[in-house]
Amino acid sequence: MRVLVVEDDEKLGQQIATGLRKAGFAVDLAQSLADADMNISVNRYDVLVVDRGMPDGDGVQLIAAYRSAGYRVPALVLTARDGLSDRIAGFEHGADDYLTKPFALAELAARVRALCRRRDNPAPTRVVLGDIDIDLPRRRVQRGGILRTLTPKEFAVLELLAARAGTVVTRSELIEACWDEMAEPNSNVVDAVMAGLRRKLGPPQVIDTVRGAGFVLGGAACAR
Repeated sequence: MRVLVVEDDEKLGQQIATGLRKAGFAVDLAQSLADADMNISVNRYDVLVVDRGMPDGDGVQLIAAYRSAGYRVPALVLTARDGLSDRIAGFEHGADDYLTKPFALAELAARVRALCRRRDNPAPTRVVLGDIDIDLPRRRVQRGGILRTLTPKEFAVLELLAARAGTVVTRSELIEACWDEMAEPNSNVVDAVMAGLRRKLGPPQVIDTVRGAGFVLGGAACAR
């Protein structure tokens, strides 16, 4: 799940990005509405986290403009403006959630994850493939009844593969969905995470490499 954080306070923005990344999200950071507009034009996001007091305008105006254009990605307003009229204005301009500062990063991550589940085509809360049981809200994976401890990035990759079980997911699709603009697409980051994921899931192998195409979760081991 990829998130765009629109926050002009550089220190706070980095704190938010770090907290969301630790929770398993890929995060891009924009420090102005113009930067946010550019990011949205070239990337696909699952949730927007938008501050109101930006140097080039009010963040809710950005949300309203995209809503008018038919952009339906969930948006959370994150701001110090905590008055009732401010919150109402946020929702009237198209926000799906409103969180005031100061806030707990754990709560922000939970709200972002909840917004991801409420999209037009929400993902299931549980995926079972053969002896693999993936509890999406709790971020827990079991295989053969044994809990497998995954890193946030390993879980993000498995979640995408599970959503597309039986079909090939390309390397570029993995990077687009599970990494952010800080990733180095030409590095071996995908291979390193995939190797760790396969090792933790254990035999028999359930993630196949399709040479020249990508990776696929499924096969005989998941069909049993």
